[in-house]
Amino acid sequence: MDSQRTKVDSYGALRYPEFRAFLGVRFFLTFAYQMQAAAVSWYVFHITHDKFSLGLIGLAEAIPAVGIALYGGYVADKSEKTRLLKTILLTFFTGSGVMFVVTLPSMVQRLGQGHVVWIIFLMIFLMGIGRGFLGPTVFAMVARIVPRELYPNSSTWSTTAFQVASIVGPAAGGLLIGFAGVPVTFGVILFFLVMSFSCIFFLSHSPPVYVPKESIYKSLDEGIKFVFGNKMMLGAMSLDLFSVFFGGAVALLPAIASEVLHVGAKEFGIMRATPAVGAVIVMVASARFSPMNKPWQNLLLAVTGFGASIICYGLSTNYYLTLLFLFCEGAFDSVSVIIRQTLMQLLTPDTMRGRVSAVNSMFIGSSNEIGAFESGFTARLMGTVPAVLFGGCMTLGIVTVTYLKTKMLVPLGLGDIQVPNQPPPASK
Repeated sequence: MDSQRTKVDSYGALRYPEFRAFLGVRFFLTFAYQMQAAAVSWYVFHITHDKFSLGLIGLAEAIPAVGIALYGGYVADKSEKTRLLKTILLTFFTGSGVMFVVTLPSMVQRLGQGHVVWIIFLMIFLMGIGRGFLGPTVFAMVARIVPRELYPNSSTWSTTAFQVASIVGPAAGGLLIGFAGVPVTFGVILFFLVMSFSCIFFLSHSPPVYVPKESIYKSLDEGIKFVFGNKMMLGAMSLDLFSVFFGGAVALLPAIASEVLHVGAKEFGIMRATPAVGAVIVMVASARFSPMNKPWQNLLLAVTGFGASIICYGLSTNYYLTLLFLFCEGAFDSVSVIIRQTLMQLLTPDTMRGRVSAVNSMFIGSSNEIGAFESGFTARLMGTVPAVLFGGCMTLGIVTVTYLKTKMLVPLGLGDIQVPNQPPPASK
């Protein structure tokens, strides 16, 4: 009776104080990260006036994040996760702190704009290392905070917190750059990183449920084989990887704002926030109207809408019409995120959460940054608008190929998905 009530409780996960603290960590960190992404892209583009530099920002973060992801998952599985999360947050604080210092007018004058840009790239690289550990650590922690029957609900609220921060962060970044300048923006970023760090102290210790008895290489290989042996999990990761890789046109928004729509920093901030507005509205609705009735069918439809939205705002020359299509892009993307995160939580044994999340990070965690590089590169070759249209068309092509190869998964409901046996929970 109680179990059934929990399953239909839209606020079930939020009734756990530790989960609320976890949401605080994620919200404030994402807010700071999204502010920084907007500030860095605007600052670097207006120093270099080079669209390709926007792609290099993503590449500087993706290389270390992908390169260290598997090891990050191994460490997350065998470590006390609350302490590990503190170390990761300190890495982010260091990177943002250095960017705050070097963008001060006196330091820019002393170092020169060219050197400042390279220091920013170096700090993004450092934070990319932190991201390689962050994803597996967070994924493993949330599974210990709420009971298994609340995984779909916790995924919805966790992603909602992420998307709300993704709305406010870029908008605040754009407005602060326009009214107060880049150094003040980085100062606010540091403040919210401190807020995120403070929430960690409300989390209990999260001891490892996995004690490695074999070599690190065999342990990592076990995680890789698990993912590649699960057709639905592998298909979801692959679909998201390639669709976001070719659909990373959001990285070109500074160029679209300046060259196509002829608007400034404040309007750019609104543009960066608009996809997340659509995402949050859908996320809140999903807490009551779940897209998990036929997850694979709904995933394919969501990615189709995502690709179509990219094509539409690539063709738009009207600022408000562009906002509408960016809104739709975020709405469709949020459905994809909810489905994929829920499937991963349900299909992953507790003892492998860090390593499976690490493989997911290699597929998806840095696909936005690699997609940003692809968009910047194609924009240099083709121009801004053709690069956006190319990305949207490739996304639709990938959905078509995925559908043809996974037709047998389309009619499956959530109850048809085979869930692996779970070990008993570790004693506290």
